[in-house]
Amino acid sequence: MKMHKSGFAAVIGRPNVGKSTLINALIGQKIAIMSDKPQTTRSRILCILTEEDAQIIFLDTPGVHKPKHKLGSYMAKAAEGALHGVDVIVFVVDVTEKPGAGEQYILRQLASVRVPVLLAVNKVDCIPREEVLPILANYAKAYDFAGIVPISAREEENLEGLLAEIKERLPEGPQYYPADMVTDQPERLIIAELVREKVLELTRDEIPHAVAVDIEEMTTRPKGDVYIRAVIYVERESQKGIVIGARGALLRTIGQRARADVETLLGAKVYLDLWVKTRKDWRNRASALREFGFQEDE
Repeated sequence: MKMHKSGFAAVIGRPNVGKSTLINALIGQKIAIMSDKPQTTRSRILCILTEEDAQIIFLDTPGVHKPKHKLGSYMAKAAEGALHGVDVIVFVVDVTEKPGAGEQYILRQLASVRVPVLLAVNKVDCIPREEVLPILANYAKAYDFAGIVPISAREEENLEGLLAEIKERLPEGPQYYPADMVTDQPERLIIAELVREKVLELTRDEIPHAVAVDIEEMTTRPKGDVYIRAVIYVERESQKGIVIGARGALLRTIGQRARADVETLLGAKVYLDLWVKTRKDWRNRASALREFGFQEDE
């Protein structure tokens, strides 16, 4: 009988190295939020890849960073907590950027872990091939990695090689989740994240970390289409104006782009009703963080 493996893999790295792009490419669905703005992944979203010989449960962590507010503290704890209780860690780095304080901080965190750590060197499609090997060699000197795998998450290059390395280090075991399940996150949370992704894509630098999205209502109507009322929360009135845009133009664009992704997710026609509200300093209010789904592990 063929051996079946199951286990948990934490995907870590400093903000914006391509962790969410990698997980979405591996799973084949858009689950983890992607943006070119740092700190876009806020929860340890569990993504599940089921293949004939293995089931890998990925923890997509927020980028490891030093916190500046309560939300930042939650995100940093979630990222560091993901290092424990897993079977393998995938440390993702960006080959186009020199290792800096962020990488050093993570390497110090890794010093205490007892599980294999794989290094996924991402964005190798962005530099000449001959420049990749010296970079891999430098990382090999910095830490005793169980394996070093050059990849391009965006171009889906060498992802099979990375999966093989992960599977090799998983324990034998049955499937933890049904084969057709790709995440443990409720649909409402994924939809909120898809809306927030579009806000991040379309707004200026002062907006990103001050945005939360709450799905207030989600109803399937008699004809099979889905009505969704979503509120985008910002911290200041000036930010509210930016998100809405001149005569509501930007909010309409956010809605159009988000609706397309939500319809793909739900497989149904969607009416997305977007509102923008101000909630002052919500990132430092524990009650607001709980309301928006940021709950620390017990």
